[in-house]
Amino acid sequence: MKQTVNLESFMHSFHAYNRYEQFGYEALKVLFEYFEDVNPDMELDVIAICCEYSADTFENIRDQYDIDYDGAIEIEDQLDIVVEYLNNHTSVVGVTADNVIVYCSSF
Repeated sequence: MKQTVNLESFMHSFHAYNRYEQFGYEALKVLFEYFEDVNPDMELDVIAICCEYSADTFENIRDQYDIDYDGAIEIEDQLDIVVEYLNNHTSVVGVTADNVIVYCSSF
């Protein structure tokens, strides 16, 4: 038996597992769209998603991995530097106004 999941039921599943705050609305929306593009027939496993994907601010990522901004002053340039660093070390799923969402299973 198979159940089709839309964005609303995807969000609800994270609420049901008390995992919504791990990502928030915008990041979950990015993840949902990513899964729809990559593997629309995948089985929804909230815990596996929480273990394999991460969302954090680019400032926190910069500080955690000591990423050098190379003198970049503009926020957009700093974000680009962090995303480039992450793309070289893992897979960036998407970016929201607040977070960078990455596949972190191998990071």
